[in-house]
Order: sequence, then C-alpha cells, then structure tokens
Amino acid sequence: MPSRRAFRSHARRLLRRLVDLTMGFLFGLVYRKPGAIVNPIEDLLLLDTASTLALKIRTKKIKSVEVIEKYIARIKDINPLLNCVVDERFEEALAEARAVDKLIESGTKTEEELARETPFLGVPFTTKDSIQVKGLKFTAGLYVRRDTIGEEDAAAVTTLKRAGAIPLALTNVSELCMWWESHNTVHGRTNNPYDANRIVGGSSGGEGCLQAAAGSPMGIGSDIGGSIRMPCFFNGVFGHKPSRGLVSNAGEYPIASKDHDLFLGTGPMCRFASDLTPMLRVLCDKNAHRVPFDEKVDIKALKFYYMEDDGGSALVSAVHPEIKAVMHKVLTYLKKAHGIQPQRVNVTNMKRSAAIWFAKMNVKGEPDFCQELANRNGSINVYWELIKWALCLSKHTFIALATGISEKMGVQSGTPEHTRLLEVCDQMYTEFKDILGNNGIFLYPTHPTAAPYHNEPVFKPLNFSYTAIINVLGFPATHIPLGLNDKGLPIGIQAVGAMNCDHHCIAVACELERAFGGWVPPAISV
Repeated sequence: MPSRRAFRSHARRLLRRLVDLTMGFLFGLVYRKPGAIVNPIEDLLLLDTASTLALKIRTKKIKSVEVIEKYIARIKDINPLLNCVVDERFEEALAEARAVDKLIESGTKTEEELARETPFLGVPFTTKDSIQVKGLKFTAGLYVRRDTIGEEDAAAVTTLKRAGAIPLALTNVSELCMWWESHNTVHGRTNNPYDANRIVGGSSGGEGCLQAAAGSPMGIGSDIGGSIRMPCFFNGVFGHKPSRGLVSNAGEYPIASKDHDLFLGTGPMCRFASDLTPMLRVLCDKNAHRVPFDEKVDIKALKFYYMEDDGGSALVSAVHPEIKAVMHKVLTYLKKAHGIQPQRVNVTNMKRSAAIWFAKMNVKGEPDFCQELANRNGSINVYWELIKWALCLSKHTFIALATGISEKMGVQSGTPEHTRLLEVCDQMYTEFKDILGNNGIFLYPTHPTAAPYHNEPVFKPLNFSYTAIINVLGFPATHIPLGLNDKGLPIGIQAVGAMNCDHHCIAVACELERAFGGWVPPAISV
C-alpha cells in the first residue's frame, strides 16, 4: 500500500509538471514579444528612503511640497502603462504638504521633537483599495461597490497620518482581495513594471507595483494568504506580514471575522529594508511594546533553518531552480560572512499547506464567498454568473466565481476532514514554535516561480500556499528581494521569525539587502 500511494503521488507531481510546462509554452506563444518596461527613474529624490525624506524635510534640506510634486509627476508618468493607481488626492496632499512646510519654517518645534512625535512628517504614502482612506474609493475591486467612498480612515492609515505622513493615492487589488493577480471589473488589470505582460501579484498587487516603479516611498498592504509578500516578490520590493494581532485591521474590507482577523496581517511595503522598522513601529501603535524594536540584533546570535520547497505537493508548481539557487547563495553567505551553519528541516505537513489554509478560512456562521460577492446583501447565484461571464455579461471576474464554486465543493466546516486539518495546523504551530524558539529564523521560498504571465495563475491556483501557511500559523514574515532572474524578473525568499520577533525578520532583511543589493530598479536614467 505505501508503494501504491507513493506511485500515485509521483504521478500527480509529474502531471503537475506537465501542466506547468504546457501552460508555460502556450502563454509564451501568446506573449511572444517581451512586455514593455516602465519608464526609467530620472530623479534622484525618488531613490531616497522614506526615512531619509523625512530627515531632509524636517532639517529643511527639501520641502514636503517638492517631494509630493515629484511623486505626483512619477505616478502620472507610469500609470498609463501599469494601471496601479486607481484613485488619488493630489491637491489635498499638496495642501497638507504646504502646511507641513509652514510648520517647520515656524520653528515652533525642534528637529528632535519633530523626529520623535512625527517621524514621517511630510512624507507621502499610498495604500490599497481595501484599506479605507477618507474621501477615496473603497471598492475592494467589487463592482457593486464601485461608487463607495471611504467615510473615515482605517486604523493603519490613521497611525501613519498621526506620524506626519500624507496619504497620496490608492492602488489596485484583486476582486475582494482573494486572488494573486490584481484584476477586477472596477479598475481593470495591473501590469508588472519589469515586464507588462506579467502579473504584479495580489491582493496588494497595485501597491507592490507602485513601490517597485518608484511611484511612492512607502505603502500599506494587507496579507491573509500572502497578499503583501507575493506582490513584493513579483515586484522585487520588501514587505512584512506582522505577528498575529500586532497591527489593527480595523477599517478594511472585506471585514475580517474574529477568526480571520487572527491571520490577516496589515503591514509595510517599501523599496528599502531600512524603512520596515520605523513603518512597522508606527503601524503597531499601542502594540509596539510587544516587539523590542530598539534591540540591536546580532545576526550571529540567530539560528537559521530552511526548506527549499514544500516537500513535494502534487498540486503546487515545483520551486524554480533559480529560486533554489538564490536560497543557497544566502545560505553560503551566512556561512562565510557570519560563521552560521543553517540547518535544513523537514516539516512534512508543509505539503498540505493549501488544504490547511482553506480549512482555516472556512469558518462556520460567517458569510461565504458568494455572499461577499454580493457585498453581504444576499448572495449571488454563482452558476448563473458563470454563464453570464461566458457571455461577457457578468460584473465579476472568472477567478472570483471559480473561488465561490470551489468553496461550495471544498471541505466543509465541522466535517471530520475539516477537524483533522485544523488539528494538523495546531501540530505545525507547535512544531514551528519549537524550531524557532526565541531566536530562530526560517528561510523559505516566498513563491515557487517568478511572476507568471497574465491569467497564467488560473492554471496554478495553489501556488500561493508558500505564503498562506505562514498566515494561519501566525508568525511574522518578511519578503526579501534577491535580484533578478535570467528573464529580468525579481526573485527572493521570505524570512519567518518567532512570534513577536518581527525585528529578527527585518534584521535579516537589512543584512541580506546589504549583501545582495535589495530592490533593483526596473529602469533608471539619472
């Protein structure tokens, strides 16, 4: 019997490989010519970190208005190709910047007071169209919400504004933030700045794209299955999913249930690792004491563990050799630069990551996805909508309808299989908790392949499992860009830390940025 099961598993993996190769070939034919690359960065100011901009503004080296104007110009330059920004408040932002410059010129507060009380004073930021910003669209990519306008700021937006930052624009998402390509019937599809034929990820895909294209110095994303880390992976920037419950998710849509709120993480997205800590500290607000942000992290004192793939799930694409190679470059660097001997581990249930995530998402008594697609006003008839979609009459994307159907056909809450999967999740949490201890870092691929072509994810729907499993376990994780592959597309890995040891993940990100260069601009001419 074991040999028969092994044969079936091997056959399924071969079939998965065949599907991937076939789809790769067919999509390669469709997109025969390389996609356009975003216009080059031509202004050195766009290459400053958010923290550097804040320092320059409060020390009167530059004015906030100048910074805002530069980023407005950049957005207008890149958005026709990328379609990453879906709403803006440019005039309001300029007015707020003028007020900042006036405050600084008045000298009523010292530079030290400004740095302590408003660390991002005068610096613009952006966020996704599911995190509420007063006066901007608040659609979450759902057509029935196309005219919905934010009535108040989400908690994360409020904390950044309190730190002096200025909201500038809103970025695109997948429909209801439940897919890893940012496309919906409200705002359309977002294109990758390194190759417009490729996806930007989801659901914070517009944000990842805008960050990579230097259209914003910092942004906020949210992540329930990888929605910060996957866009950061596909766009070559840094992103952090915080520890469970560290950052408030209030004011976001879809509204997370009490259970979902435990593994939905709102966190920073940016081009430079040095911005992660100051951003996260602000976003944590009253929970900042849970993470010792001021503790100097000694990389040599951390214990490193790794897996180069999920152990061989038959339903998930194999990790590309280039991603495995960059993982081993990191391992070699840790050995040579710090005398660290990373330990390979084998968490066998990683192969069940997707099934575990779906089980955790299925919460009895909460609205199902078809109800969410109706904006919680009744429920859509997903089969009728699928017929309408085939006739180009539906206001929903195919993948949203497919998600509604798969939810109905999947493991249901309260069944023996559902219970078993929840038990496996608890076992994995204990296993990782024991592995990580208080100073462990788990290195793991963020995604098995670089950015696929548009629509290609439909044929590899479970590839998000590499990030999703970390959500349901609740541990913090940082995506770390590690250069470009042979097609000029970003690749990298994620660093997972122990609970409330977010500073460890970010310290590793900073270390690897120094070693490997971090974000690589899509195009530059300065």
